[in-house]
Amino acid sequence: MLETTSLSLLFFILFILLVFSAFFSSSETALMSLNRYRLRHLESEGHAGAIRASQLLERPDRLIGLILLGNNFVNIFASAIATIIGVKLYGENGVLIAGSILTLIVLLFAEVTPKTLAALHPERVAFPASFILKPLLFILYPLVLFTNAITNRLLALFGVSASDSSSSAINREELRIALMEAGSLIPKRHKKMLVSILDLEKMTVNDVMVPRNEIEGIDINASTADIIKQLSYCNNSRLPVYADSMDNVIGILHVRKALHLLAENNLTKDTLNGIVKQGYFVPESTPLNKQLIQFQRHRRRTGLVVDEYGDILGLISLEDIFREIAGEFTADLIDEDKDIHPQKDGSYLINGSANIREINRNNNWSLPTNGPKTINGLILEFLESIPDPGVSLRIEDYIIEVVQTANNTIRTVRIRNVESHRETS
Repeated sequence: MLETTSLSLLFFILFILLVFSAFFSSSETALMSLNRYRLRHLESEGHAGAIRASQLLERPDRLIGLILLGNNFVNIFASAIATIIGVKLYGENGVLIAGSILTLIVLLFAEVTPKTLAALHPERVAFPASFILKPLLFILYPLVLFTNAITNRLLALFGVSASDSSSSAINREELRIALMEAGSLIPKRHKKMLVSILDLEKMTVNDVMVPRNEIEGIDINASTADIIKQLSYCNNSRLPVYADSMDNVIGILHVRKALHLLAENNLTKDTLNGIVKQGYFVPESTPLNKQLIQFQRHRRRTGLVVDEYGDILGLISLEDIFREIAGEFTADLIDEDKDIHPQKDGSYLINGSANIREINRNNNWSLPTNGPKTINGLILEFLESIPDPGVSLRIEDYIIEVVQTANNTIRTVRIRNVESHRETS
């Protein structure tokens, strides 16, 4: 019958078959290239194309079976049509000519081009295609099921089950990469905050706490006048209250409540003891993400960090954790005036007790933080002795000069970032 068909009709049929071949090829690539998380988002918003595409992808074996059935059918049929056209035009030599030309046409216009387009714009191809593939799957379901049954048997010979599929869930590191590759879709500052939240698991309260020697507290045994003076000039909202030394902590005082008593001329040691809240103690190895949850669960904002023997090492507050996520909240919190002093030559004079994480955050540096928490501790660990003033050392990309020492500690250092110095030179 096809031998008696006119050439114009045969060319038209061949064209239609190539269009279908391009459709099946692009549909397969587009559906498999869809971002599954964006697909779920669009599906939750009621996007019809996304809903149909998601339904098709629930059983990828059936989807691939349907697409390959359709693609192979139209390609084989197209090959038969091209052969007839070749014989009509060139006789017996037309078979080879038609096969060669059809291979090139299929490769360019029914495989490479549509698949490249689908890979670049999967949603624009997959969603409209799903409106055709969904009813087509229903029509050809028995044939697809039969094909898949044979395929699954063959896979079983190699120990592979069609029900096996890798989880679409992503771990923390994969989520980090996804955030970093989000580009302009997420503002840079928001991206940094999200990555910081992921990093909370890597840090413990020991990394961000206020060291014991820097804790501001109230000695309940001090004179009332001294306590009132301290409360009047206090910069913190909550203070630990102790008797004689920090080893005898009584609890945590909400400064605003104490000032309220002071305004009523009712501030005495008895009334002060009455508003002191029982101390909340935190093990030094507690990860920050867990401590954030613990603060919420216990409705606390401040905790005293203790070691395995119960000795107080420092103080951790909710603000300290938030600072790790969002950075400094106000200019008053930045340590430039206290610990970090920029110099005209590009170096920085830094107090030895300065926290390394604070320095990194303020200067956008990357001094090592997996060991000691302060510059003093970092240098002592590196040199394994107390250096004399004038001693210089290099740690990674930073040249550190010891400027001043006193009482077996390093008081002041000068730090220069080698990479930054090269860029400005």
